[in-house]
Amino acid sequence: MRPSLIIHGGAWNIPDQAVEDCRAGIRRALEAGWKILSSGGTATDAVESSIVILEDDPTFDAGFGAHLNTEGRVQLDAIIMDGKTLKAGSVAAVERIRNPIRLARQVLEHSEHMMIVAAGAEKFAVEHGIALCAPEDLIHERERVAWGRCLEDSHAAEHHVGHESGTVGAVALDQHGHLIAGTSTGGTCCKLPGRVGDSPLIGCGCYADSEAGGVSCTGHGEGIMKIVMAKMATDLLQDPQAFVRHPDGNAPSASRLVSRDEGSLSTRHPERSDGSLPVLAFAAHRDDSDPTRPGGLAQAVADACVRKLAHRAHTTGGLILLDREGHPAAAFNTPRMAYGYVEASGTFRIAP
Repeated sequence: MRPSLIIHGGAWNIPDQAVEDCRAGIRRALEAGWKILSSGGTATDAVESSIVILEDDPTFDAGFGAHLNTEGRVQLDAIIMDGKTLKAGSVAAVERIRNPIRLARQVLEHSEHMMIVAAGAEKFAVEHGIALCAPEDLIHERERVAWGRCLEDSHAAEHHVGHESGTVGAVALDQHGHLIAGTSTGGTCCKLPGRVGDSPLIGCGCYADSEAGGVSCTGHGEGIMKIVMAKMATDLLQDPQAFVRHPDGNAPSASRLVSRDEGSLSTRHPERSDGSLPVLAFAAHRDDSDPTRPGGLAQAVADACVRKLAHRAHTTGGLILLDREGHPAAAFNTPRMAYGYVEASGTFRIAP
């Protein structure tokens, strides 16, 4: 089977001055993951390696440089899921783990449990050879300053890069047909201590089923939790008959459609005079979201899930996915999303 890889660095209002940093981080993560997959390595190694790169990059809200909570501390969440066994390894609210995706993998492979949190997760880390770091080692000066501004004034999105939408993730399919998905995040800025969003929750921020596909989500966690977006996507991938095209085919679009075979990205920004959330439609060089086309179902499903997020949860976000054959798709209703995937030719496609 031909390997496939898609990753993301969050769906949010990425400012122009941050675009190149986002693109560079996505490229480094793709390079790390694809080096493993193209040499016959496992999807698990590829997902872990890709996400570690993004956790170590302060451009993204995961690992070092993550947002601070109301007490000025970083609390991190991560999950990795195996599409063959449907088992996941998940950790949440950890404060002394530099790369929570590595710890999530240890839970996946060495625990009967699927989720361990806070001090219990850190104890598990030590028992399985993962060193603890000082909580201060995870704090970037940019976030300390933003947190201080919120204390002096009041919490405001403009103080923070990424605000509610920072998350990273990856989905990989290896040559043996093994499908793995993973997600990692620092959560929302100025969150309450102990708050856990969608990212480490199976079915919400991440899901993988080898009979359907793998998904990693990003955006407003409470909204994604309401619609259980990752599981929704895999359910639609597994049962195409359940897919119903949105009746408003002319609605403004904030999606970027991807084609594994042709590799062309087409972009159209939403223009809404009433300030309401954009509803996804289709904007591509061809109708990649036609469920009857090879790989078209993947994009149609991605679009449908983000529409549902806007319609039922009234919020913003995005997702990446691979179907069970490795066709990639990405959709979002924010101004931009940082993501990339590997074309069939081996060429990297990166956005924004």
